[in-house]
Amino acid sequence: MNEALETLKERGFFAQCTDVESLSKKMDEGPITFYVGCDPTGPSLHIGHMVPFFALRHLREYGHHGIALIGGGTARIGDPSGKTEMRKMISYEQIDDNVKHIEAQLNKFIGFDNKTAFSDNNKNWLADLNYIDFLRDIGSCFSVNKMLTFEAYKQRLERGLSFIEFNYQLLQAYDFYMLHQRHGCVLQIGGDDQWGNITAGVDLIRRKCGGTTELNKEHEVWGLTFPLITRADGKKMGKTEKGAIFLDPALTSVFDFFQYWRNVADADVRKFFLLFTFLPVSEIDTICKGNINDAKERLAYEVTQIIHGKEEADKALSGAKAAFSGEGDKSHMPTVELSKSLFENGIAVTDLYFEAKLCATKSDARRLIQQGGAVVNEKPVSDVKDVIKLSDADTDGEFVVRAGKKKFVRVTLK
Repeated sequence: MNEALETLKERGFFAQCTDVESLSKKMDEGPITFYVGCDPTGPSLHIGHMVPFFALRHLREYGHHGIALIGGGTARIGDPSGKTEMRKMISYEQIDDNVKHIEAQLNKFIGFDNKTAFSDNNKNWLADLNYIDFLRDIGSCFSVNKMLTFEAYKQRLERGLSFIEFNYQLLQAYDFYMLHQRHGCVLQIGGDDQWGNITAGVDLIRRKCGGTTELNKEHEVWGLTFPLITRADGKKMGKTEKGAIFLDPALTSVFDFFQYWRNVADADVRKFFLLFTFLPVSEIDTICKGNINDAKERLAYEVTQIIHGKEEADKALSGAKAAFSGEGDKSHMPTVELSKSLFENGIAVTDLYFEAKLCATKSDARRLIQQGGAVVNEKPVSDVKDVIKLSDADTDGEFVVRAGKKKFVRVTLK
């Protein structure tokens, strides 16, 4: 197998391929152009979106050329794959604004040079399509019976599939066809829930360009998918009780981003090192053979550094050390500023947890205390009637307030 494909397989980026032998041979002959797409249905990517973009960077390292396709056109419809209900429609203006944010995030991660890696937007060819012409030229290449065999549609048919969503597969297939025409793209990569859409694009190009004949090998194209990434507990990777882990620090703070990786299950550490870092496999294996908590801290640091940069990763690491081991710098911990007057006569501990936003309600704070999960400046709080005073502050005149083992905040006074 081609060395680049071997690397993808070794690191966990391999589920299905339309024809791995011929793709391997094609890649041995020289650089190919491939693409991965994402729809700008929100203002930020989350970490689950990033799996194929990590694969893009691996392929780029082997000399292949990657296209990051941002679906400014397909986002107007919404992909039904992996969804239990129809996406909420958003305005065209919001989609265009999301495109700008996501393109900037991908540029930071990939580094577009417009040669070995660049972005495109399917709005460029989808926004002004003539529907009748599209149905005649592209719709005629699709079998409804075959489309209904794909898992994405079978699942949605049980709950209800709108006609607008049913068109999505045609549009994604058309994207592949257009990128093949515009840029010589011969491979689409993505999550395994995209298998039906990807193979539809492969079939469309073969039908339109004759890629199945020996005389038209230049139009031969492939699809490659990755396993859908789940955690050891079976839940979707990149999700927490607060929601998705976003790349935008305004939506997920860098510290919370760091802590997500620091707190992954032991069983997930090696898998996530392989998928979400670029460390050599041999180094990953050495790290994972050592202390598991050290390995998790290294994982958190590496991923945070890749997404947010070394300076932010250093701050997050320092804040975590200050919170959990008394080392590091407290100024890098999550911080809430409260009025000094609240503490002058004493603040009820339940009010403190509520004001510090560690508990959504005072009832939640009471339950936390009763269950033994409340700690203020390393002192456990066991009585819901306790009052916290200025004299309870640490030597810096601050409070470190904990909720359980993983949630905490530094409280400063103004």
